[in-house]
Amino acid sequence: MGWKLSAEASASEPQWADRLWRGNQPAGSPIVSEEQLDLLSTLELRQEMPPPRVSKSFLSLLFQVLSVLLSLVGDMLVSVYREVCSIRFLLTAVSLLSLFLAALCWGLLYLAPPLENEPKEMLTLSEYQERVRSQGEQLQQLQAELVKLHKEVSSFRAANSERVAKLVFQRLNEDFVQKPDYALSSVGASIDLEKTSHDYEDTNTAYFWNRFSFWNYARPPTVILEPDVFPGNCWAFEGDQGQVVIRMPGRVQLSDITLQHPPPSVAHTRGANSAPRDFAVYGLQVDDETEVFLGKFTFDVEKSEIQTFHLQNEPPAAFPKVKIQILSNWGHPHFTCLYRVRAHGIRTSERAGDSATEGPH
Repeated sequence: MGWKLSAEASASEPQWADRLWRGNQPAGSPIVSEEQLDLLSTLELRQEMPPPRVSKSFLSLLFQVLSVLLSLVGDMLVSVYREVCSIRFLLTAVSLLSLFLAALCWGLLYLAPPLENEPKEMLTLSEYQERVRSQGEQLQQLQAELVKLHKEVSSFRAANSERVAKLVFQRLNEDFVQKPDYALSSVGASIDLEKTSHDYEDTNTAYFWNRFSFWNYARPPTVILEPDVFPGNCWAFEGDQGQVVIRMPGRVQLSDITLQHPPPSVAHTRGANSAPRDFAVYGLQVDDETEVFLGKFTFDVEKSEIQTFHLQNEPPAAFPKVKIQILSNWGHPHFTCLYRVRAHGIRTSERAGDSATEGPH
């Protein structure tokens, strides 16, 4: 019945609105048709109708369903994480891995062929101990032999160290100067002791038995005529000034003089302050009184251990003797050492030497 009343009201509503609109129209205005009025009323009703709304009960139900689903998913994830990280899971995994490895080892041992060198019988404890004891005795014997061999090698080194050092220095130094040496004892050279300085004598260490020749460790001046140059094998004279006169094996036209001294690196005193520094060379005539000055030089210990100096013998003159006069050393306060002196030149005959010595006096 309510629906009928509303229908009738809606049917009579256009007529009432038509009348009202017509009554409000001023006189002389244009008349609007009924179809236009129906269209206007329909538009007004559509504007007044509210938009459709979603029910609140439906939205709340949807939110509840989603929350339940999310809580279930979260519970499942948490339970899975706890199960994975639990000690029971780890123990289970380790036990399964151990079983797998044991089965793998058993399979390898069962399938692998037996070794060819495998002992046929197992050793007993007493046999094993006996074998260990025998091996220990063998090791002790080897150790004793090694100790004995080490002692023999040490004694051999101590006995031959000086000889080896001499050979090494001889091989290193003998052929650096490619000139004939006339101050060599093996070819007939000697020392004129009357014109040579005295040997150095250390009064602080001179014992009674050192005065005998076979106990005396001092080297004579003839050592400078030998090719064996090694530390300590030198002729020492007292102070920083002295001289030595070398008698050559004939008349020689002197051209060069070579001095040799071991380098400071191999000296026992870690230095070469006993080496000669400034020196002069003279040629002696047959009368041993006439001396011819052949030059003044400096031996530099910082340079090579073998140093050759060119003499001022122009025009060339032949001499039977040569004098080396040491003017200073490198700072030693007590003595100066000469290791080796070499005289180079051309050997002449007696007649040629007499004619040659008449010039530069």
